[in-house]
Amino acid sequence: MEELVLHTFPPVWDSRSRLLILGTMPSPRSRENGFYYTHPQNRFWPVLAEVFQEPLPRSNEERRALALRHGIALWDVLHACAIRGADDSSISHPQPNDIAALLAKSGIRQVFTTGQKAYTLYNKYCFSSTGVTACPLPSTSPANCRWYPRERLVQEYRVLLQAASPKGK
Repeated sequence: MEELVLHTFPPVWDSRSRLLILGTMPSPRSRENGFYYTHPQNRFWPVLAEVFQEPLPRSNEERRALALRHGIALWDVLHACAIRGADDSSISHPQPNDIAALLAKSGIRQVFTTGQKAYTLYNKYCFSSTGVTACPLPSTSPANCRWYPRERLVQEYRVLLQAASPKGK
């Protein structure tokens, strides 16, 4: 059943954030936990930990610290939408977050999306106000395991190493 969902937690960012990773909308488990990518089968945090050669973060505080240590901000394209569970393909009535406002008050210079749906929604609803081209990364959702095993995700997400470095674009 499709339900209207509101994004209830703020973006993760600080003055050192240089890149923004956008999902579509937090999954039911992530909304329950009040933080990004916390479904136990989502591979986002294991992939990031491997890319940056860090221990796997276990708590929301450790996850936040890992992202911020590497200049990464986290948010989602949508503030609200109708969605069935965590099925991005069921999204309707999308209402975007004000990504342009976050970019204006931060040092973020690059935008990445986790998955094609986030990329499509960003381009449709946010690009005209941000002027920042997004780089799509594969989804870390467990639903994407068949097409993107973890090793391939790590390889694709290595682009963040250069982007997050002080000398990155």
